[in-house]
Amino acid sequence: MSITAFSFLPHFTRRERASRTAMVLAPVIALATATLLNGGLYVLIGREPLAVMHAMLLEPFISWSSFSEVLLKMGPLLFIAQGLAIGFRAKVFNIGAEGQFILGAIFASAIPIWYPEAEGAWIWPVMLLCGAIGGALWASIAAFWRARLNANEILVSLMLSLIAAQVLVYLLLGPWKDPNGFNFPQSVMFQSDAMVPVLIEGTRVNVSLLLALALSVAAWIFMEKSFLGYKLQVGGLAPKAAGYAGFSEKGAIWLSLLIGGFAAGLAGAAEVAGPIGQLQRSIATGYGYAAIIVAYLGNLHPIGIVFSSLVMAALYIGGDNAMVSANLPVAAVRVFQGSLLLTYLISITFVRYRLEWPKSSRATPLNGRAS
Repeated sequence: MSITAFSFLPHFTRRERASRTAMVLAPVIALATATLLNGGLYVLIGREPLAVMHAMLLEPFISWSSFSEVLLKMGPLLFIAQGLAIGFRAKVFNIGAEGQFILGAIFASAIPIWYPEAEGAWIWPVMLLCGAIGGALWASIAAFWRARLNANEILVSLMLSLIAAQVLVYLLLGPWKDPNGFNFPQSVMFQSDAMVPVLIEGTRVNVSLLLALALSVAAWIFMEKSFLGYKLQVGGLAPKAAGYAGFSEKGAIWLSLLIGGFAAGLAGAAEVAGPIGQLQRSIATGYGYAAIIVAYLGNLHPIGIVFSSLVMAALYIGGDNAMVSANLPVAAVRVFQGSLLLTYLISITFVRYRLEWPKSSRATPLNGRAS
């Protein structure tokens, strides 16, 4: 069949300049659309949509205790999303932040597990540094396969996450298992000096939230003000132009993946040294995958990611509330998160492109006379 047979179909044409107002409104529209779509889903599964939405979207902000938990969840999401966004803007798609998060938690936990009698305020900062290094090292495996062997970084980083989860299970069922833990797969509890200091008294919010906000500022400076960040963006927007200008594609791959792994590992270290206080199998809660939604919902911009991480953290806490108060299945909470990303991608497509219909024209035969 000839391609011209489909000439009546509409097509997308990229806009010369996207409206800033529309860019800001896109995530708001996506959230509203996802809320309506999931409200219909809740009716189909026999739940009261207003009760679910109240528990999911309003309760996290009503009480200080709930909002403090939102701030606690916001920290790791913000860490990971800022690191991933840098790579995504360079068109390097690190989907393995979950595994890098786990390796960061493992590397950080090594200090209090191997040296349980150690004391001093130096312990938790060193744990965070070790965790960041662990995440970067795990990401370097994907970087090597992509830069040297041209393997797809999406598949490699994703498969590495599965391996990281098995490494965690091995350690908690083997050499790092707490002998007094009643056979539970967990490590010993960490000493007090291995815990990140609490930021707000009476809550579990700790100093790692300030570190995540500081990382956000650093990400903005790096991407908007530094020449190295400019090279990454050019490599993502115009690879041929970047190559012509002498920018190294392999260098961009290594830098993007190492930054993403560093940030994810830092988040994992802050999690075990913060609210958990030990290494557990439940450390892998899907932060690495949720952060992908956070990065795109924030339009891959450091400032937007701060707000989108707050929204996603509220959905985490609100989802837990809805599962208790409205008997909502956990799968429905994940569907809401996924639909939020889908509606945002659709919204941002119409912001950056316009839909054009082909102009109707009468076919002219070869003899020049209209039929």
